[in-house]
Amino acid sequence: MTRPLRKGPWIDPKLMKKIAGKNPANAAPVKTWSRDSEIAPEMVGFTFQVHNGKDFISVSVSEDMVGHRLGEFAPTRKFTKHGGKMQRELEASVAAAPAKPAGPAPAPAKK
Repeated sequence: MTRPLRKGPWIDPKLMKKIAGKNPANAAPVKTWSRDSEIAPEMVGFTFQVHNGKDFISVSVSEDMVGHRLGEFAPTRKFTKHGGKMQRELEASVAAAPAKPAGPAPAPAKK
């Protein structure tokens, strides 16, 4: 369920206090655990370090991000590729295959 428009966006007050009165060009990255805070126009230009449960991931805020949540840009799950033994064998065979020598470029087609 989404937040009602009459209430407005939820932004952590501590987060707004950290960026209040600072210039985004020369401000240090702001560490935050508040993944559910919505990105406000005042945050554009700042760099946030958003906690993903293990590490802090740097997020540089641009105008396109306004209205989204900080947590959307710091994934909490690490994708490891599908496959297993068969996938490893396939990758090993591709890596072991000799590369084709570069020949002359084909002539462009005449019209």
